[in-house]
Amino acid sequence: MASTRDEPLVLGIETSCDETGVGIVRGTTLLADAVASSVDEHARFGGVVPEVASRAHLEAMVPTIDRALKEAGVTAKDLDGIAVTAGPGLAGALLVGVSAAKAYAYALGKPLYGVNHLASHICVDQLEHGPLPEPTMALLVSGGHSSLLLSEDITSDVRPLGSTIDDAAGEAFDKIARVLNLGFPGGPVIDRYAREGDPNAIAFPRGLTGPRDAAYDFSFSGLKTSVARWIEAKRAAGEEVPVRDVSASFQEAVVDVLTRKAVRACKDEGVDHLMIGGGVAANSRLRALAQERCEKAGIRLRVPRPKLCTDNGAMVAALGAEMVARDRAASSWDLSADSSLPVTEPHVPGHAHTHSHDHVHEVSKENLYS
Repeated sequence: MASTRDEPLVLGIETSCDETGVGIVRGTTLLADAVASSVDEHARFGGVVPEVASRAHLEAMVPTIDRALKEAGVTAKDLDGIAVTAGPGLAGALLVGVSAAKAYAYALGKPLYGVNHLASHICVDQLEHGPLPEPTMALLVSGGHSSLLLSEDITSDVRPLGSTIDDAAGEAFDKIARVLNLGFPGGPVIDRYAREGDPNAIAFPRGLTGPRDAAYDFSFSGLKTSVARWIEAKRAAGEEVPVRDVSASFQEAVVDVLTRKAVRACKDEGVDHLMIGGGVAANSRLRALAQERCEKAGIRLRVPRPKLCTDNGAMVAALGAEMVARDRAASSWDLSADSSLPVTEPHVPGHAHTHSHDHVHEVSKENLYS
């Protein structure tokens, strides 16, 4: 086995939404995870404003990269590659990250890897629990995505089994928090109130769980509407809304469906473990119920610590390091941000039609970074 010194040292940049994340890993070892969040700037709007996010990324980028290098105790010249989220995400926000990654890679004469945001959420678990089993079954739940994915090789083969057909789980949390006047973002605050509430107090619907419904797809818009109407009816009757019970019952409806479908997918595909990632994976009830159901089904559960579940640069660096380790093609200089990059493309490789894309050899002749 290679020594840690021989493992690829990669810097990852993540700007798909409102967090400027910069991570540095050596192989599967996390050295730095620096994050600058603009969530407070979006709170007064009740959601993420793309233009605000893009400007915040622009201001935070260089200081956050400098902080990560310092935290990791390495210099930019030591790096073996630069990885960046190329999509999916907010187009303007992604462009800031891709442009910065190109600039650093060009100046340093290092390979550039444009990687997929969702595949990165899966790969980050390597930093906590070691190499991913192959195949890996992953349940990704965040503000923009609720997906069940089967990956034979995280750098080249990720297959979607099911996804959300309307609101993602994280969106539903945000919207219900807004109806309850709990602020933004909704996930953490509902989780907090739910701990003091009764999850069985109100029977909210479980979307797409009928015998004829798509086995692995998710739908939370009916649940969201049902909860909102229940709250409105209470207010119209002049009654006090039991915020803790509503939070607990709504949360239970979401995590019940997520965990039930994930365990079913593992059984159907003959996979004996489940990885859960994405921002909503930080939810305490989702973790507890997943653990309970996985134990009962003989499935091993892998969930990264909460800080690695939310968007961060470490996850991008983790996937970048895997690209280097497996000798995957670097991205070309015309790498572009793709707001709807499909998960079936874990990374965006170089184009073979022009020699100028062999940029590592071309640029490393002269190191422009001082």
